[in-house]
Amino acid sequence: MTPKNESRPIRWLSALVDLLLALLLAGVVAGIFIWQPTFIGQVRLQPGDVASRDIVAPRYVTYESAVLTQKARERAANAVPDYYDPPQSRIRRQQVSRAREILEFISTVRLDPYAETDEKLDYLLAIDDLNLTPEVARTILGLPEDEWQLVVQEVPLVLDQIMRDEIRESSLPRILRRVPALVNPELEDDASRVASELVKNLIRPNSFLNVERTRELREQAQQAVEVQTNTLEKGEIILRAGDVAEPEDVEALEQIGLQLSEWTWGSMVQAGLLSLVLLLALGAILSRLRPSIFRQRKELSLLVLLLLSGLFLARFMIIPHNWFPLLFPLAAIAMLAATLLDLTAALVLILGFVLVIAHFSNGDVNLIFYHSLGALVGSVILGRAERATAFIWAGLGIALSNLAITLIFWIPQMEIWRTQIAQSMMAVAINGGLSASVALIGYLVLGNLFRITTSLQLMELSRPTHPLLRQLLLKAPGTYHHTILVSNLAERAAEAIGADAFLTRVGAYYHDIGKTARPYFFAENIADGASPHNDLDPKTSAQIIISHVADGMDLARKYGLPTPIQDFIQEHHGTQLVQYFYHKAQEQAQDGEKVAEEDFRYPGPSPRSKETGILMLADICEAAVRAERPATRQELDGLVNRLITERVLEGSLDQSGLTLGELKMVKRIFSQVLQGVHHPRVKYPKPAAAAVSGNGRAPAPGAEASSPEPLVTNPPRGSALGNT
Repeated sequence: MTPKNESRPIRWLSALVDLLLALLLAGVVAGIFIWQPTFIGQVRLQPGDVASRDIVAPRYVTYESAVLTQKARERAANAVPDYYDPPQSRIRRQQVSRAREILEFISTVRLDPYAETDEKLDYLLAIDDLNLTPEVARTILGLPEDEWQLVVQEVPLVLDQIMRDEIRESSLPRILRRVPALVNPELEDDASRVASELVKNLIRPNSFLNVERTRELREQAQQAVEVQTNTLEKGEIILRAGDVAEPEDVEALEQIGLQLSEWTWGSMVQAGLLSLVLLLALGAILSRLRPSIFRQRKELSLLVLLLLSGLFLARFMIIPHNWFPLLFPLAAIAMLAATLLDLTAALVLILGFVLVIAHFSNGDVNLIFYHSLGALVGSVILGRAERATAFIWAGLGIALSNLAITLIFWIPQMEIWRTQIAQSMMAVAINGGLSASVALIGYLVLGNLFRITTSLQLMELSRPTHPLLRQLLLKAPGTYHHTILVSNLAERAAEAIGADAFLTRVGAYYHDIGKTARPYFFAENIADGASPHNDLDPKTSAQIIISHVADGMDLARKYGLPTPIQDFIQEHHGTQLVQYFYHKAQEQAQDGEKVAEEDFRYPGPSPRSKETGILMLADICEAAVRAERPATRQELDGLVNRLITERVLEGSLDQSGLTLGELKMVKRIFSQVLQGVHHPRVKYPKPAAAAVSGNGRAPAPGAEASSPEPLVTNPPRGSALGNT
């Protein structure tokens, strides 16, 4: 329990470091998103600012204008008049009734014999709902009784007639001006004036503004307005020098990418969230398609470097310009990912940069197709870059892809064809050459920086003229022949299960170079005579056999072989036991003497990749088949199956990543290849002595054959002396 408890803080610390690094990466990506490099043609204007020069649209763009849409909706809302409720008859009835009450009260005051004139005047001026002037009040008191009765009859009639119409607060002054014209013209002047004043004081609005309904109608009018779009033609002048910038002008500058916006908390939060979403999406895709990359720090670091470099270049190059965005080398980034990692990583990067280009270019579909298709074509053509000329063909393919996309999107705009074809075609061609050149340089530089064995390095290492391979051929020809057979066997199996077949082949070339130090101690290099192991004790013999791994590592370091090739040398025997000498040592041991198993084991480690695991199996199977010479296909299949099963059961392949399904495929490929290499041969009869002429020519047709000549003249030596 103690080791597990002690390892928990280490795991938590590692997880914390990974989390901090991920957050740091997200912060860097967010910084690139929010960074705004200043380019030629960009400005910083706010509504009301004066343009210092002519500002011209660098490209065609159509966008939904929030400013124009808002203005159109405001106009539509303002065009909707205020909504008033219909006239309320209840108010009319109330006012007519009130008029009769007031007229009755005034009549009573007029006929009061005990009140003085001034007292009567005070009564009239104190009537609620009336705002009589003293002059009108005196006129009322001075009217003859017959004229007053006419006024009493006229006021309710005129008031009822007027208040049947719609009267709003805003229209009240106009209504009041109409009152004198509605009074009976047969009345005397004083009576007519009194009736008019009484009616005017009793008129009240009967139709009122419905604020909620007015708001609803105006909202409906706004919603009926369609989103307004604005179109800027390429070369159109947005603002002339001296013009005052309007809100729609500033919006146009923002949409076309010429406006330098200020950093705000909102923009920083947006950039942070965008970076998190992008990284999480790419990480989720990689975790499903290529989960091993998260366990390989070197590969993950390279992928992050390619991502950040591409983001920086995209932020710098995806700008409002005629041809500069066409030079963005996305294809180079994708090709580097395809060659230094694999095609899956390249496809994930392309997907991520499609989103980035869409964001930086405000959804320029032409640019998205242009770069994404070029990157796909370049990655597929380049493949594993097994030859330097592959970069040339990839660059040509990118240029042709760029040309095709450019022509497709230019067909509807023939005026651009006439005016911009020269510079754009040059940019299209340069992009292909630039992408291929950057990819080739990055391939060489990053391959050395991250110690990634590239296909070009493997091509150099696979040449027979390499000093180590020449030494192997000259000093240990039997081992060289064994190496060629093992490389063919391992390459076929690696190709069948989707592993790196080229790396497997080259690794197999060098896995036994340590035998050049003492070639005559290995069975395949002993032509005739007794084995030198006959004069050595088993432990010494085992140490000599085991030492070819250490000797091979010394030669690998001396000649600068890449780390993946050194893995083949170090891991092709894993921690297996040299059983022949171990059992021999046990047989020679005195009573009670123990033989240390560690003295007879290879130092390891066990295979840590599919490629080195396949080589271990190929090495064992080829040596065993060569030693035991199975006579039938069934014996061969049984031998191969037994050897591979033993390696699985002893745990030698636990770290290799090989699945049972892949091992089944490896067994089938091994049987097919070994059947072709070590097949039983036809035993030809010896020619009769009488039929053989002095010049050694074949007997004449029809001659009888003597006893057959054996196929193998020398018995096979024990496999422990050679390759197991």
